[in-house]
Amino acid sequence: MVLKEFEQYAEKAKILPESTTNKNKLILYGLYKQATVGNVNTSRPGMFDMKGRAQWDAWNANEGKSKEESMKDYITKVRQLLEEAGLPA
Repeated sequence: MVLKEFEQYAEKAKILPESTTNKNKLILYGLYKQATVGNVNTSRPGMFDMKGRAQWDAWNANEGKSKEESMKDYITKVRQLLEEAGLPA
């Protein structure tokens, strides 16, 4: 059940407005990766890849969190962002 709802909210995340902050986008990225892949399985990108490092750090911040818990947190965050933007959750 959680997987189906997670997939629905992953689609809904695509309609978040451009004004969504990078911080919130990184939170969603980290939760999505943890939910779909699990703990970080790559080395941290080099210092000249600032976007890659930020994404890696966001993913690594969820280390140890279960896939199911990450899915639930992702759903909650997307729902919150949609509501803040005045979009249907």
